[in-house]
Amino acid sequence: MDVLALYRKTGALLEGHFLLRSGLHSPLFLQSAALLQHPIYAEAVGEALGRLFEEEGVDFVVGPAIGGVVLSFVVARALGARALFAEKTPSGEMVLRKGLTVNPGDRFLAVEDVVTTGESVRKAIRAAEAKGGVLVGVGALVDRSGGKAAFGVPFKALASLEAPQYPPEACPLCRAGMLLEEV
Repeated sequence: MDVLALYRKTGALLEGHFLLRSGLHSPLFLQSAALLQHPIYAEAVGEALGRLFEEEGVDFVVGPAIGGVVLSFVVARALGARALFAEKTPSGEMVLRKGLTVNPGDRFLAVEDVVTTGESVRKAIRAAEAKGGVLVGVGALVDRSGGKAAFGVPFKALASLEAPQYPPEACPLCRAGMLLEEV
């Protein structure tokens, strides 16, 4: 599956000057919600990502809210597992929504639409592990970490995107006076 072609087809691959959630700046942004708003494409990427982990015996799939809610659902559906999500607390950590069940020893897959530093999905992982879940893998639609994201378990993505990322103080787009868009 060419997931980047789906991003382009749905207008979800944006060019400009963007402030990423990681705090870094980039000339490219993947607006996954624009892709996942289409059920047929959401289902297709969920099935493709699920196939990468079908041998893991997953009890549930978890993703960070808001972006990981739809993705965790479609991947869980493909794997015949439960779909959970983690929400931010006022302190910036994440917890599982009350009423979402994790049994001690449940095997889980963590998913994220785009991994840059991996911090959001790490917070969702900690939330699931705090309830007794056992992480068996991390999946993403796109790895834009340059292969640097590591989670101590298999990390698989449908695509890798080599896109420049700059700390704000060294951003050539800022120096060129380009308007910064928060995303």
